[in-house]
Amino acid sequence: MEKRIAVIGIIVENTDSVEKLNSLLHEFGSYIIGRMGLPYKERNLNIVSIAVDAPQDVISELAGKIGKLGGISVKAAYSNKIFND
Repeated sequence: MEKRIAVIGIIVENTDSVEKLNSLLHEFGSYIIGRMGLPYKERNLNIVSIAVDAPQDVISELAGKIGKLGGISVKAAYSNKIFND
């Protein structure tokens, strides 16, 4: 199975969606290498960075599901190296 390393950047502008976001991250938890969350109180938003090691379609699926949540923006940046596990 081909896997890639990626970073998923998330901006949370609507805290009502945080519970759904955390549920998705739990669902895909086996692929998550690490997570960093930064509350930016001055701008009333949160910045979350997720490092993942997963097949590209799984990364795309996770980013797509996150992007459908209200008040949340998401982008994924992929490594160029492909790993065969």
